[in-house]
Amino acid sequence: MDQELIAGRGFGEVYRVTNRADLHAFLIAAVEASGGRVLYASDPGRAPVYLGVQLDSDERLGMLVYPFRVTRNTISKRPTDEVRGQLRYGSEESWKRAHPVGRDVAGVDVTMVLGVDIDDGVFIGLDANLWDPLPMGISFYAKAADIERAQGSGWHVWEKMNRPGTKRTQPRSPTSLETVVAFLPDRLIDYARLERRSTSLHLDPPLRFAAAAAMVNQNSSEGVRDRHVLEEQFALSSEQILNIINGRNRLSVAVRGGVAEYHLEQHLREHPDIREVKRLDVDAMHDFDVTLFSGEKIRVECKNASPNLNKNREYKVEVQKTRASKGDPASRFYAADAFDVVAACLFSATGRWEFKFGRTAGMQRHRNFPERLAPIQPVTSSWSANLAEV
Repeated sequence: MDQELIAGRGFGEVYRVTNRADLHAFLIAAVEASGGRVLYASDPGRAPVYLGVQLDSDERLGMLVYPFRVTRNTISKRPTDEVRGQLRYGSEESWKRAHPVGRDVAGVDVTMVLGVDIDDGVFIGLDANLWDPLPMGISFYAKAADIERAQGSGWHVWEKMNRPGTKRTQPRSPTSLETVVAFLPDRLIDYARLERRSTSLHLDPPLRFAAAAAMVNQNSSEGVRDRHVLEEQFALSSEQILNIINGRNRLSVAVRGGVAEYHLEQHLREHPDIREVKRLDVDAMHDFDVTLFSGEKIRVECKNASPNLNKNREYKVEVQKTRASKGDPASRFYAADAFDVVAACLFSATGRWEFKFGRTAGMQRHRNFPERLAPIQPVTSSWSANLAEV
């Protein structure tokens, strides 16, 4: 194991590499294309690569990059419509031991694991948290269509399955999904900011996906964003606010509900049969008014499904309020005509921000209050992933 220093700092193992000067040059060119100036670059014969970067805004970034070459070489028994990268540093004999990713304990420098597709002019960003330790000798793949979408838009985000393999008995992610970002060189600094935030806030794959998707139209030339209004009001950092939420169950439940509503709104706005979506934020009211192009108006209530299946192996969703009015036990349960459709968010069960829609007219009633909905509703085969169908 080589314990030499990179940029006068110790980041763990440093590898001697050959024939990678083009990857090193591609990284430096990407820094400049994304609005930065390279103040320092480590030796191209060593990996990882450390870059000290100065931005026009006077912000400085330290980037510790693990670059791996991506090619379109044909691989036996693999689909022909994909590109491939392989994690290869050191001798094959050394691949049998762990290769932890280097980190800056102070959190100042950001660590990135990048596939470098020089021929297509695209980076493939892997989640540095999930790929730590580096499974040397393992290949990673991306569809050619994803590369082409990145070439067209500059920034493309998608989720892919990760499964157990020869290097591990469990998926890298508890949800068996990971978020991948392919981007052009002029978005390298944006990606560094995404990785820095994802690491500091310990974002899981779904939240990393949401953060990356929100950056589709962001540009490094915009400079450093001001603090969020809540950071100013609470006199706390975003990380401190998230830690407070995570440590208090009721806050966490409320935030998960709000996040589900956010994803539902995006889903509804992208639906080809929906003309208008109006989000309501009014006590005792449903969450959305939806109007189809057919003219039909639908009142939609968003609820999170349970991660546990019922005895019939169906998802289930809790459809009741958090508490009843004093002296009226029935008030905790929704009236059967309070809304037209329940949108069950399946994230807790599947790890994906997907929804099933069910009509309240066909739902089970409360056994003691027949004009009210039962508190637990099964997500049966009559529920649909398409709101217009129900």
